[in-house]
Amino acid sequence: MNQPTTILKGVVERITYTNPDNGYTVARFHADHRFGLVTIVGALANVNPGARLKLEGYWKTHPKYGEQFEIVRYVEEMPATVEGIKRYLGSGLIKGIGPIMAQRIAEKFGPYTLEVIESNINRLAEVDGIGPKRVKMIASAWDSQKQIKEIMLFLQSHQVSTNLAVKIYKTYGDNSISVVKDDPYRLARDIFGIGFLTADKIARNVGIEADAPQRIAAGIEYTLNQLADQGHAFVPREHLVPEAAKILAVKPQQIEAQLEALQREDRVKVERMVPFPSDEPPIEAVYLNPFYYAEVGVARQIRQLLVAKESRLAPFAGVNWEKAFKWLLTTRNDGSELAERQRQAVQMALTHKVSILTGGPGTGKTFTVQSILHLLQGKGKTALLAAPTGRAAKRLTESTGHEAKTIHRLLEVSPSEGFKFQRNQDNPLEGDLLILDECSMIDLVLMNNLLKAVPPGAHLLMVGDADQLPSVGAGNVLRDLIASQVVPVIQLDVIFRQAADSTIITNAHRINRGEMPLFPRHKQDFYFFGQEDPEAAADLIVDIVARRLLRKFGIPSQHIQVLSPMHRGVVGARTLNEKLQTRLNPLRYDRPEYRSGSRVFRVGDRVLQLRNNYDKDIFNGDVGHIENIDLEEGEIRVEFEGRSVVYELSDLDELTLAYAMSVHKSQGSEYQVVVLPMLTQHYMMLQRNLIYTAITRAKEMVVIVGTRKAIAMAVKNDKIAARWSALKERLRQT
Repeated sequence: MNQPTTILKGVVERITYTNPDNGYTVARFHADHRFGLVTIVGALANVNPGARLKLEGYWKTHPKYGEQFEIVRYVEEMPATVEGIKRYLGSGLIKGIGPIMAQRIAEKFGPYTLEVIESNINRLAEVDGIGPKRVKMIASAWDSQKQIKEIMLFLQSHQVSTNLAVKIYKTYGDNSISVVKDDPYRLARDIFGIGFLTADKIARNVGIEADAPQRIAAGIEYTLNQLADQGHAFVPREHLVPEAAKILAVKPQQIEAQLEALQREDRVKVERMVPFPSDEPPIEAVYLNPFYYAEVGVARQIRQLLVAKESRLAPFAGVNWEKAFKWLLTTRNDGSELAERQRQAVQMALTHKVSILTGGPGTGKTFTVQSILHLLQGKGKTALLAAPTGRAAKRLTESTGHEAKTIHRLLEVSPSEGFKFQRNQDNPLEGDLLILDECSMIDLVLMNNLLKAVPPGAHLLMVGDADQLPSVGAGNVLRDLIASQVVPVIQLDVIFRQAADSTIITNAHRINRGEMPLFPRHKQDFYFFGQEDPEAAADLIVDIVARRLLRKFGIPSQHIQVLSPMHRGVVGARTLNEKLQTRLNPLRYDRPEYRSGSRVFRVGDRVLQLRNNYDKDIFNGDVGHIENIDLEEGEIRVEFEGRSVVYELSDLDELTLAYAMSVHKSQGSEYQVVVLPMLTQHYMMLQRNLIYTAITRAKEMVVIVGTRKAIAMAVKNDKIAARWSALKERLRQT
């Protein structure tokens, strides 16, 4: 930048926007002397309202937002006035001091407040409401803050955000700076929220060359992880090498050389694969170790179960099934009788060691499972029921009357022992039949851990809808098991009369056949509102959720879930969340709120957990409500299914608003009403299995907002994104 820089001093008035990934911030700044209130933009790390800054930068004019001060570098200074000190301490900077306590402290010690905290902190006990315990908490937080400040100064030029810097300090403590200097790529491996791109930016700035072996190795692993996030268990070598070379801006030969080194160091697995069908040419498959061992493990354990001679359900081998089904009919109060394919599914589950029951909504999967459980009870046998998410497990419990657990809880995950599962081959599960629901959601790694815990004599029944979206994690387990043809499968395809009365179920099956959904005027369970303009569509969705459904049907917003095909965009989940929060839970001056980057959290907000947190016993996809925000303690309390979970403010990147969510995140859930935007701007995600999954999440009503063209695009696009997986080939190996 050739233009001369200017020095600006003043106080941060408010933070307008912060990018949590790189620290880029837009703020209103009360500058000293003649400037007054101005807009400042640039990388600001760990800066809160009330902070006094000395900025170096230059003035520029933004075509939309007008005059702004672009920050080149800055120094944080201690506030000089009592009002500045009060705002500085009350900003949430120090755990144990909130706005009210900050005012008391500042009024007590005036301009000497920060000097007292720095050199004689025990004097805080002179302030009303501060006892020895709180003094100790504040002292610890102040000391940590000083150490974090050193890290912040070091990371400032690398545009690392406040939250990530706090996480670095929590992970490495006093070794933080040395780790960042010596092995910055370690950050991407160790810390949730720091990816390769952030670590690479730091690495380049601390002097690591573009062709350094450690950078190329980390870049290869990053490329593999990126593709695993898209569902791939492995990547063909011929695809991986040019992709990694493009990302790293190095030569393919350098990737090849480092790939060999990674293989020697046992950081990746490379295996020659013969695809099925075998008329396709062999490929060299490159795996990250966890996915290789998971794929091999799932195939081995399924085959072992299939050939194991021991059976805990051996009494069913000699059952007279006509009598068994008559007994079932006489013991039912509703007189419901199993259809022929349902009978076949019951026999399959009770006489085959491993089996799969699949089918769309309304085809009787639940009724079939209930019948299996009833027959087990009749023989004195036991079943374990599990599902991938808490919401899916709750639904399974309600529909069967038997307790169902999440897979993680069934396997007894232990945070104190490195998050290992306590149930495994050495400590197997104890039931006679394990019933897994929503199996389309189960990825390779989780299925491998689950199968380790299934004893040789037990039976395994996997239940799921193979036409739904595949798992978020790597692999395509349910589809691969079905395609392998080594596991017996029953597909239910008859829609029962009660279900046929539902337009939701009728349309789900129409969509699956490639037919457009119907919007019958005489039914009140499936609606379409035409709207081409994305902004108008977003506003209409908010009005439907906040006002229209309540006024017409008496359905409150807490029973409505907005599902979007995408995160980004005007009608993406992110923007819709902001609009819905503003309408449904606006700022109230009698309730605290907390800003984390560009997001605002308020008491009463519906929130979604974004990762598995074994310490808190909360898992990716769990939905809760914010019960309390305590800025003095630096904590937010969230209620999940009747259980309160406490988050420190620095951990809020694990949460996001959940008034709207992606269709992928809704898997395994059921909502009274689903509102679904379908516009052509979503064209990249307009697939048949996506719209099918979205509408089958609704129990009573679906409302689609958008265009018939977008719906048609989704219905016609039955090309399921192929995933690189070799599970079906491994299953077919003898």
